[in-house]
Amino acid sequence: MKPQMNSETSDKHGLYKIALRVARILHQHGFEAYFAGGCVRDRLMRRPPKDYDVATNARPNQVIKLFKKTIAVGKAFGVVMVLIDNQQIEVTTFRTEGPYTDGRHPDSVRYTSAQEDVARRDFTINGLLYDPVKNKLLDLVDGQADIRRKLIRTIGDPLARFREDKLRMLRAIRFAVELGFRIDAGTKTAIKKLAPKIKLISAERIREELKRILISPLRHHSA
Repeated sequence: MKPQMNSETSDKHGLYKIALRVARILHQHGFEAYFAGGCVRDRLMRRPPKDYDVATNARPNQVIKLFKKTIAVGKAFGVVMVLIDNQQIEVTTFRTEGPYTDGRHPDSVRYTSAQEDVARRDFTINGLLYDPVKNKLLDLVDGQADIRRKLIRTIGDPLARFREDKLRMLRAIRFAVELGFRIDAGTKTAIKKLAPKIKLISAERIREELKRILISPLRHHSA
């Protein structure tokens, strides 16, 4: 699938321009900068992204110094919110994660490379990175192929991914419903095996995922 990522069509509230501006500033100061996750998937699918996340090798303190207005929403986890023109762009430092003792959040993070950052993400369709300055798509997990196949598949061992974060099981179902995709056999088997563990997740987070599933126009789709 040839990347068609630089179009500003359906650019909600000018977010593409702002995210591109953030990426350019990071590049100008010698850092890597990629659009990451759902916004890359959505643009490849010709869907307007709801938001843009930027992944970088710049550390949180370096990001804060580069931009006039920031909020250190998750500085301990490498996350800084950059505010430009009343819009927010989440900037996250490439990281690997320690154990998930609570079944939802990592106990610790270690800053690392783009390649290792992708390896800790949930699903292949969310593991794509796109450099908007160089027009370069980085696909280390066959995410483009899974988009073409309309397939929800975890990055790495599905049991490990779901044991880390139990909410990912509901997210797999929600993505399948929202996108009209099917769930990979191994991923589905892992969900069935670990399904009782979903009760460890807060009722609020479960309710939010279920709400998005139920209001989806494709809610009758069989995952």
